[in-house]
Amino acid sequence: MSQLENKVAIVTGAASGIGLACAQRYAAEGATVIGMDRNLSSDWPSVEALAPVSRFHQVDVTDGGAQRVAVAETLNEFGVIDILLTAAGLGDGGPVSMLDEDVWDRVIDVNLKGTFLSIKAVLDAMMAQRSGSIITIASVEGLNGTEGGSAYNASKGGVVMLSKNVAIDYGRMGIRCNAICPGFIETPMLNDVMGLMPELKEDVIRETKIGRLGRPEEIAGAAYFLASDDASYVTGHTLVVDGGYTAGHSHGIVQMMGLV
Repeated sequence: MSQLENKVAIVTGAASGIGLACAQRYAAEGATVIGMDRNLSSDWPSVEALAPVSRFHQVDVTDGGAQRVAVAETLNEFGVIDILLTAAGLGDGGPVSMLDEDVWDRVIDVNLKGTFLSIKAVLDAMMAQRSGSIITIASVEGLNGTEGGSAYNASKGGVVMLSKNVAIDYGRMGIRCNAICPGFIETPMLNDVMGLMPELKEDVIRETKIGRLGRPEEIAGAAYFLASDDASYVTGHTLVVDGGYTAGHSHGIVQMMGLV
């Protein structure tokens, strides 16, 4: 029997990319999955892929009230919330001098405040049941800066620190909280960015030690581990899943020495 059998998981950003892959993995491992995303319609590409999700709420994560309603409905139907995974996010930004204030606000609102509101919405239930695993999706760009990434990087750095604080504040109540920092993963959001800058994709792959972009299901594997009892003593951790992108710089020296 899977470790997630009979568990109830809420996944935000569940309609595409990393959130969708995590929702699918949790469902495949036996969990009842409740999805949230602001995007869902009959022509949305992932509607069929969302078939394993038990319930879906069309919710913008910046709307705390709508999140609370979705959580209340989940508790009313299933009684518990064992897992929360926060994958809702957006990428935008630029150098500070060129960044409009409304773009900054939107990125921070969705990526950081949205994560805060998702966590806040489930904490009462998790405290009452004295258990729960919260997994946030941050980014390697929340650990190391990147050119033009001021708003996105700040938001994801905030998610990392928020996750640590939740682990500190609620660990004695049986609630674990960990952040996953993906590297460059083939998702609709990344493809939108790299479609505008193909030279960026080449550079990212060159600096990724495994030599390719990551796949959403590779993040879902890490998210499964952190949700499972195998991670029962893991909290406050930032798990980097980036194909070696942040391990250090490559300058072609080993290739010059004949190591390919």
